[in-house]
Amino acid sequence: MKKSIKEIKEELKQVRSPEDALFKAYAQDERKGVQQVIIQKQRQFEAAERLKKQFDEMMAYENELYSQGATYIAGVDEVGRGPLAGPVVAAAVILPPDFFLPGLTDSKKLSEAKREAFYEEICKNAVAIGIGIIGAEVIDSINIYEATKKAMTEAIELLAVQPDELLIDAMKLPVPISQQSIIKGDATSISIAASSVIAKVTRDRMMKELGERYPAYGFEKHMGYGTKQHLEAIEKYGILPEHRRSFAPIKNQVN
Repeated sequence: MKKSIKEIKEELKQVRSPEDALFKAYAQDERKGVQQVIIQKQRQFEAAERLKKQFDEMMAYENELYSQGATYIAGVDEVGRGPLAGPVVAAAVILPPDFFLPGLTDSKKLSEAKREAFYEEICKNAVAIGIGIIGAEVIDSINIYEATKKAMTEAIELLAVQPDELLIDAMKLPVPISQQSIIKGDATSISIAASSVIAKVTRDRMMKELGERYPAYGFEKHMGYGTKQHLEAIEKYGILPEHRRSFAPIKNQVN
């Protein structure tokens, strides 16, 4: 007696390759329902292969450094340069050479649920993670560019393991460690992508807490960016200590 389509679908959940004997056997089943299950599974294989290919391509910088003798490579990235409120947050992440997390890329390209899931995986598997947080007051005193460098430097200094090499998203840092500045590094280097996720989730959680403290401002929705809601809240309720007074339009109200 042939197995039901539901039973076949359940069995195929465990299959990881189109070369699997079970997959090949069910591919011969001519029932329309089974063929639909096979097509769906084939699409999953193709999607998984695309993600693996993307991951392999994003390991190019790391693999080149490993081939040159590097042991610990730290990816460094930041989030929060543009908002009107909250800190700029940087992360430095050292991943093990055998790390594999298909789908990992620039945090801005990921859904919130995916970022959270990846955050947990990165935290669980990373060799070391450092996080640098620079608040609005310091940003106002030294400017956002210098504050970003300061956050990144702090993140590197907080790593429990000293890196041999740094892969940094579009920035050069005044640290005595060999480094590469990579344009759009969060979409082309796995280590930088990992640091992008850590920095983004860390800052988003901070802004959500700020939203609980100041519910009228809606920080949990716009994360401090200059949305219509945010600008209207500033106009109605005033400027908070977490606002960047050196950023327009806030600085126009302060002066």
